[in-house]
Amino acid sequence: MPSVLGVRLLSLCFVIITVADKSLGEMYTSMMSVKQAILSERQLIGYLRTYIDHETQRLEDIKRFYSKVSAFHDGIYNELATALANPLVAFTLIKRLQSEWSNLVYSYEAEENLQALRVSYKQLESSLPKLEDLQGAAQGLMRLQDVYALQVEGLVRGHFQRISNGNPVDIYKPPVSTPLSGDDCFLVGKVAYDVEDYYHSVQWLEEAVRLFRGVNWSPENEGTLEDALDHLAFSHFKTGNISSALSLSLELLRHDPSNIRVLQNVEKYERLLVARRPILRSGSVLKRPSSTYLRTRNTYERLCQTQGSQPKLYENPSLFCDYFTNGSPGLLLQPMKRELVSLQPYVVLFHDFVTAAEAQNIRDCALPGLRRSVVASGVNQTTVDYRISKSAWLKDSAHPTISKVDRRITLLTGLNVQLPYGEHLQVVNYGIGGHYEPHFDHATSTSSPLYRLNSGNRMATFMIYLSSVEAGGSTAFIYANFSVPVVENSALFWWNLHRNGQGNGDTLHAGCPVLIGDKWVANKWVHEYGQEFQRRCSPDPKE
Repeated sequence: MPSVLGVRLLSLCFVIITVADKSLGEMYTSMMSVKQAILSERQLIGYLRTYIDHETQRLEDIKRFYSKVSAFHDGIYNELATALANPLVAFTLIKRLQSEWSNLVYSYEAEENLQALRVSYKQLESSLPKLEDLQGAAQGLMRLQDVYALQVEGLVRGHFQRISNGNPVDIYKPPVSTPLSGDDCFLVGKVAYDVEDYYHSVQWLEEAVRLFRGVNWSPENEGTLEDALDHLAFSHFKTGNISSALSLSLELLRHDPSNIRVLQNVEKYERLLVARRPILRSGSVLKRPSSTYLRTRNTYERLCQTQGSQPKLYENPSLFCDYFTNGSPGLLLQPMKRELVSLQPYVVLFHDFVTAAEAQNIRDCALPGLRRSVVASGVNQTTVDYRISKSAWLKDSAHPTISKVDRRITLLTGLNVQLPYGEHLQVVNYGIGGHYEPHFDHATSTSSPLYRLNSGNRMATFMIYLSSVEAGGSTAFIYANFSVPVVENSALFWWNLHRNGQGNGDTLHAGCPVLIGDKWVANKWVHEYGQEFQRRCSPDPKE
């Protein structure tokens, strides 16, 4: 049964759903989905409260029975024969032993209470996170750790810190945070371990072992100290740190002395230390795993951390801010606040492009149709780990705000944004550590599905920030060496193609991971055809 809000939104908005609804393991890709999960946990809390109440009543009944029987025995302790001579006393004794004790011991009340809890849980189970969500959330934490150079020790305490001049420094202090448990750290480490990412597994499993030591196991935990020691020892072995692998294996044997596999590992590690042979890698320095964007990784991460090195206005007088009308009568009375961010590539930030109410309307319209974001893969589209978000496509008839935004884009740029010359508005909501690694908006292959519109390549991008974020989420232009932070209700505009139709390599850009916050953007991509008189070719074929 859809919610009242969902019915209202569907009645107001027409959403284009281009990808099948995959409900399995995609909650982590959208913060809106994560927010909805809190409602499920609140229901579970209510179910657990009911279970506790019933169990408390059951235990109270048992305690009452215990008190009744104990009081009886205390009362007849010195006068046993006299008491049992009373037929009433004898009768109650026989009755208790024949039925009351049996009813108590073989009662199904505990099972019935537990079964009721399980039935309630089952009703919600389909809406709860899947294993893929847990793995995706763990990968999101590791992504934030890498891109923002965060210390695992700080994350475990609920702090977002990096090392500066040898000391941990807070890069952001969230108003609400929570420390991680040993089991939390174990699960993050195990996600890395399972894909042979020992760089991350070592760091997270070390914290898991530290937190597990001296703490009793809890029934809600997935892992144990023994599990963490086992995985950490092998992770150290794979990184060449044989001494640590041996030490941890010996500690594990104290908990499980009959473990044949660990005994054999200890013998192997001792032989290797005696032989002093390097294993797989020399030394024990942890190395980050490779990535699809390794060539630009350092620049990308630096831009995400520092907002790049774009010149300040006083350093480059060609960059300026003004009130912009583009010669359009529709903007004369209310010109747009324009900030020229970069000349190469040409990037403009239009401040207050939409109102807060308009941004909310767009988000509300997109909500029912949000699906996992895809990228072009040959002639097809597919989901990938380097783009973590959900998106929906909105027609201009979806809501009056959408058509109003389209007209406003045309006024500012002079471009024809109607289909097929412009794509429908794509609304994107990012997930845990949500990001989009370095990419071009324009097609770099003639087999790209972008050409299905038969309107040429993507000439320009108009990206609207529909929300604010507390930290992270900047748009980084890799080769141009600058980034633009999220400015709520503002919009970025840039040309993807040169005037000759060739792709502009300087527009390689990325959506930095969202550190804290709920990032929403809307993209309007404008194609070549239909713009012949709006953006004319240059006499210089190289321009």
